[in-house]
Amino acid sequence: MQSVMWKQAVEWLAAAATDPQECKREWDYGAGTVLVEAGRYWDVLSVPDRLGLLALDYLWRDPLKVPGPTLVDCTARRVGFFLPPDPVSEWVGFGVRHVGRGSWVAVPPPYRPAGRLEWLVPPDGTGALHSPGTLESALREATGTLAVLAPVSAEPVALDGW
Repeated sequence: MQSVMWKQAVEWLAAAATDPQECKREWDYGAGTVLVEAGRYWDVLSVPDRLGLLALDYLWRDPLKVPGPTLVDCTARRVGFFLPPDPVSEWVGFGVRHVGRGSWVAVPPPYRPAGRLEWLVPPDGTGALHSPGTLESALREATGTLAVLAPVSAEPVALDGW
């Protein structure tokens, strides 16, 4: 059953690549990361890692609901939440970036980390994504918690990454 899920996840994620077959070959035999286009199957909301990790922790509170695909870039210290495509959405917050149509995202295969990129919640192959409303609530709660723990201005700003 596990191998069926991984195969579905690979197919789902590779479908966003320009050449899905080349994408899968790169994951298996190359550097392990591939650039895939955002905005068609999903968008990515990229946030500073402290905010994203805390928000993801809040999303895990519901034992009956698995959060959507979530990627971490350990070098850039960013967490990316995969959401339904929405070209008109506006996400506002310190260090928050909405990555949609016309943008590209580096992704590792769903079954292993590659370099600085690792899935915190890998895609399951069903197309399940984060609910924007649920994610927004978790980010608001995490922002409130971090404001109490440490000033937001102390958050490092990464100039690279997504």
